[in-house]
Amino acid sequence: MIVFKYIFWLLYRIWFYVLVTIPIIVLFPFLLISILKESWYPYFFKLARVWARFILIGMGFKTSIEREQTTNIGESYMFTANHTSMIDIMLMLVVVKNPFVFVGKAELAKIPLLGFFYKRTSILVDRSSPKSRQAVFLRAQKRLKQGLSICIFPEGMVPEEHVELAEFKDGAFRLAINHQIPIVPLTFVDNKKRFSYTFFSGSPGNMRVKMHRFIDTKGLKVEDTKALNEKTRTVILKELNGQSLK
Repeated sequence: MIVFKYIFWLLYRIWFYVLVTIPIIVLFPFLLISILKESWYPYFFKLARVWARFILIGMGFKTSIEREQTTNIGESYMFTANHTSMIDIMLMLVVVKNPFVFVGKAELAKIPLLGFFYKRTSILVDRSSPKSRQAVFLRAQKRLKQGLSICIFPEGMVPEEHVELAEFKDGAFRLAINHQIPIVPLTFVDNKKRFSYTFFSGSPGNMRVKMHRFIDTKGLKVEDTKALNEKTRTVILKELNGQSLK
């Protein structure tokens, strides 16, 4: 029985990478055209949402979303969520309809095929380089002026399996304060159980997401960054703790 479980997990992981690759190949000409101009990014975003939904359905994941507040099309937001899985990116794309740009680690640009588009559409950051971190603010400012939103997983790196929620980095909150845009906290409840970074693990099933009430940043200053950080983290952690007790 244990042997069959490991065979299933192996095939399940391989199937995930197949699902990631197939729509990119099929949609490649359209994806390529959509990144030729920055002003065409919303079209790329729509294609990315199709790609993400294809993967979630193919993996046998059913998405259940609870929204305490809804976003308005045309407004900019800072989307933040706990980071637990490779599936986080796909789930974020499915849950959020407002075109947004990911801020993520530069290493992901090395992934074959996927990295090609990631590098050209996301804001890459090398966390070991102060110069790179500073460049993030300039690129984010440009994107926000274009009417887009930003998405950051504020834990930075995916925490170890036993860590429910790592400490948040300040970057997302400093950006939100600088541009006076609301923080939208999201809790991904089941991602770690469904498809964690542990290779031999995972299974199809329900993936619950909670979009919490937005946290306003109007009137806040840079010195309020840490308090905003802690407030956002508390919202997500309380939801994770509440779910773990059920």
